Amino acid sequence: NQRLDLVAAQLFPDYSRARLQTWIKEGQLKVNSSAARPRDTVYLGDELSVDVVLQAEREWEAQAMPIDIVFEDEHLIILNKATDVVVHPAAGHRDGTLLNGLLSHCPSLKEVPRAGIVHRLDKDTTGLLMVAKTLESHVQLVEQLRLREVKREYEAVAQGVLTGGGKVDAPLGRHPVNRKRRAVVEDGQEAVTHYRVLNRYRSHTHIHVQLETGRTHQIRAHLSHINIPLVGDPLYSGRLQMPAGCSPVLAACLRSFKRQALHARRLTLQHPATGETMVWEAQLPQDFKDLLTVLDDDVRAV
Repeated sequence: NQRLDLVAAQLFPDYSRARLQTWIKEGQLKVNSSAARPRDTVYLGDELSVDVVLQAEREWEAQAMPIDIVFEDEHLIILNKATDVVVHPAAGHRDGTLLNGLLSHCPSLKEVPRAGIVHRLDKDTTGLLMVAKTLESHVQLVEQLRLREVKREYEAVAQGVLTGGGKVDAPLGRHPVNRKRRAVVEDGQEAVTHYRVLNRYRSHTHIHVQLETGRTHQIRAHLSHINIPLVGDPLYSGRLQMPAGCSPVLAACLRSFKRQALHARRLTLQHPATGETMVWEAQLPQDFKDLLTVLDDDVRAV
């Protein structure tokens, strides 16, 4: 007399609820050999069966690469991702990804879904990323994300001057024209982003951003939606914005900043084995620091 997705979570505790719901919706997790819906009720005597082929991470090649490890124990890795690093293999990026590097650093990750990668950062977004080293830790961290218990804080530089902080609560889905982008759409996934001002410049704002949900391109798409796209964002920024009479140094800095000015600065979570609240911070990368310095100099020069 319980929902199918709740019963499945009890019977198959090694897999996240999100994964189990996907299997149900795709007809891979059946009740009495028949497809069902996550909300359908199951009863004593019903038989649940799963018929899936898991992607074996051992199919991906282990490739040595420098990884900035901030913290590591037998359950968890926290790393500081550099720019120009793809997190997971995909079309056009079959190797040379962070996943390949993690398999070299810790070969046992081949036994964990997606080599333990619990969430992702875009290729040119820098900062903190968590990796589960065991299946048990993976399930725990995925559940913390689902319950919105993981605190993910970012710093960003946006085009435009904000007068104060706020919240963007707008569903995201694929852009109707540009399939590489996300956009606010009525039938999209729930997406909530909180932001506040750290510093204002003449035509830009240094902001603190906190995710409540974690959709693809969420910060980039949400800030673009409220007309403050990130500096350097190749998909969402549009026309380059310059303050009136800006110096050649600032103009050159803005033109040469070829990635979104976004950094995952702070990460807070409960340790998957001990339950202890743990907090990590990653310093801003040099290109981000240089951008802030030039923006500060521009304000002082006026």
